[in-house]
Amino acid sequence: MKLIFLGAPGVGKGTIAKRVVKKYGLVQISTGDLLREAVKRGTELGHKAKKFMDAGDLVPDDLIIDMLKERLSHDDCSKGFILDGFPRTIPQAEALENSGVVIDKVLELAASHDVIIQRLSGRRTCTQCQAIFHITNMPSKQEGVCDKCNGELIQRDDDRPEAIQNRLQIYETQTKPLVEFYTAKDMLISIDAGKSVDKVFKDTIEALE
Repeated sequence: MKLIFLGAPGVGKGTIAKRVVKKYGLVQISTGDLLREAVKRGTELGHKAKKFMDAGDLVPDDLIIDMLKERLSHDDCSKGFILDGFPRTIPQAEALENSGVVIDKVLELAASHDVIIQRLSGRRTCTQCQAIFHITNMPSKQEGVCDKCNGELIQRDDDRPEAIQNRLQIYETQTKPLVEFYTAKDMLISIDAGKSVDKVFKDTIEALE
């Protein structure tokens, strides 16, 4: 099972992807993690990427796809994978297609902006262990204190309403066109992500099977 997960920030992609990975024994691949790992390991591709990153430039699509193909050649990808965070644009989707990487289905998790803003603006992150809570959906036992390590819970700058609006605008401009791109290829499955996590996961499994 070779999947791409699409969805706006805060829609719950990461949460659902983790459950799907566990159920089917897939590998979740984030291009951000791939870049950091390649730079850390000092691979040839990592050195090339670092030059762009150090200059504050975007890493070229062909370089990211080379890293992706190298990662997909590992044994742990034999049962399948989920691409999380790539492609983000039509040119990236076309480059992925031209590279010979085969994708079975593209899953779009969709929710209204109001739902996403409510989810993200209520999110609180631990400064120590990075655990995530929510002031209404998943509150900590003691307000402002992490249940796991007693660290301080804060609202990240990018989880403030004005920042969320900006992130959603970028998604609508750059990434939403992928929905039409994959719909035209009869590969897209759209899931209503405005429901509870358990219901969204159940709908996802039904759609994949």
